[in-house]
Amino acid sequence: MGQKLTVGITQGDTNGIGYEVIIKSLLDNRITDIFTPIIYGSSKFVSYYKKLIEGADSFSVNVINSASEAHSKRINLIQCVPDIYAVEPGRRSPDGAKAALTALQAAVQDIKVSKIHALVTAPFNKQTLHEGGFAFPGHTEFLANSFNVSRYIMLLCSDVLRVGVVTGHIPISEIKAQLNKELIVQKIKQLNDSLQLDFQIAKPKIAVLGLNPHAGDGGVLGDEEQQVVIPAITEATKQGIFAFGPYPSDGFFGTMAFGAFDAVLAMYHDQGLVPFKTIAFHSGYNFTAGLPIIRTSPDHGTAYDIAGKDKASPESMKAALYAANDLFKSRVQYKDLKRNVLKEIVPGGAQIGLGN
Repeated sequence: MGQKLTVGITQGDTNGIGYEVIIKSLLDNRITDIFTPIIYGSSKFVSYYKKLIEGADSFSVNVINSASEAHSKRINLIQCVPDIYAVEPGRRSPDGAKAALTALQAAVQDIKVSKIHALVTAPFNKQTLHEGGFAFPGHTEFLANSFNVSRYIMLLCSDVLRVGVVTGHIPISEIKAQLNKELIVQKIKQLNDSLQLDFQIAKPKIAVLGLNPHAGDGGVLGDEEQQVVIPAITEATKQGIFAFGPYPSDGFFGTMAFGAFDAVLAMYHDQGLVPFKTIAFHSGYNFTAGLPIIRTSPDHGTAYDIAGKDKASPESMKAALYAANDLFKSRVQYKDLKRNVLKEIVPGGAQIGLGN
């Protein structure tokens, strides 16, 4: 795909490290040769934070009213967040949460009507948003609801490892009740589909982790492996998916066994994300697979403890930005290939619905 894409970037919590990692990522002028960035936020906050970042004095934004006005060789900003919100680095506040949600809503509205091609979200504070009435555990669930998607998977990615989760942002106490064969099969299939569609891996190999220590140790340490995990792997295999396991999480990551697979499916959030962030914290990014749009984000939170101190690393945000551009193009290429195959097999095949 030769078209230069437009990537929307939401500011996240005003008081976190969102603006710092955005500005640091976009300081490299070469980035506008690859895609056109549009920040959804406030020029007031950009001006505030660039003064706190060494070497950012020359950073500037092209303030626009609509994504259609974006300059392809500039860092653009849609002024969608009111300047009345206070900026207090490192402090959890209602203003910081409101600004994050306002920017997110504006960007989602634009990507729904194809004014931007892909979306990258800076982190917000879930607790503060919930206190303000936000009804979702995080970005992932909000976006799934926004696009009427009930089946999706949170996928953490880096150059060396991809990890998806069966259960996401739920309490540990609820994991066992939510796990069942059907859900695990669904997540294996979604992960397989995304590896083919978004990463152009023709025959993905997926490692599935067990739930219990030592993957249950033959039922001695829990029977979820025998009752739901193994039957799910068996069913996925019958559907032509290369799924293997269940593997004990500690030994699997400790021996670097993940190198033999295209992705890993963990049973719950921390089982997958703790080893992922240990291995690829600065180079990794979050990707919501299963949405009709491309959405990525850095794999870290608001980091209030270092906000405003010029200590935040932009590497994960950079990875999320480049990945958003690459994933969109990969998805288009996959669909084009699929259409061409259908044209050869079925006359008029280009008109057949191809899904996401």
